[in-house]
Amino acid sequence: MKDSAASNRPIEFRGASLGIMTARLRDTDPMRLADAMHAMLGGMPDFFSREAAVLDFSALDAAPESIDWASLTSLLRRYRLQPVAITGLPESFAEGARRVGLAVLDEINTSAPELTPPPLAAEPAPATAPAPAGIATMIVDHPLRSGQQAYAKGGDLVLLAGVSHGAEVIADGSIHCYGPLRGRALAGAQGDARARIFSTDFGPELVSIAGMYRTFEKGIPENVAGKPAQAWLHGQDDQQTLTIAPLKSI
Repeated sequence: MKDSAASNRPIEFRGASLGIMTARLRDTDPMRLADAMHAMLGGMPDFFSREAAVLDFSALDAAPESIDWASLTSLLRRYRLQPVAITGLPESFAEGARRVGLAVLDEINTSAPELTPPPLAAEPAPATAPAPAGIATMIVDHPLRSGQQAYAKGGDLVLLAGVSHGAEVIADGSIHCYGPLRGRALAGAQGDARARIFSTDFGPELVSIAGMYRTFEKGIPENVAGKPAQAWLHGQDDQQTLTIAPLKSI
């Protein structure tokens, strides 16, 4: 029997699994960040689709003297990214962040002015390495059309029918696309630098692994365009590069 009292409540709270992007900042100067985003995203305004984003400052070498929160959030919103919270900063920055509507997600030890850099990322796993036991895999057996999104939380994403332009696929693990990959593909969404992106027909608008992006406004490289290919992070920590290469077999 339906609970009529519950149905008349003006507000209810329910658990949900939502995909939230992490923007990992290694600089806080709005001008330098603007230059970096222009180069990274090809100067395309409204690049994102109003994704919520947590601003992660844990990769900073040291806490800055101050942060221009208004300019920083304005820059991100220019690309239709919606900053909602911060993490990885001393408590002294919390008040300024809250003034511009950002939540503070963690408690940082304020006795140490230096921020601890993150540990070095592990070397990328071989393409043939099996998935760790217990990791969930999400399988999508229908085409993803423009405007649609699939998010594999906590595991890999397997796409059996391709991804159209304007669609978005996200996985905390790796992405395996057995068909045309045309939209945006973001693997390692929670920071797993070992994640990879595989496709039998490579042609995305953007690929990202653990927050490192690559766009293709100048076109897909000829050696991988429309062919089996994989993308992964090569190197360690700040020296990592997002590499894309043909895949001999998939």
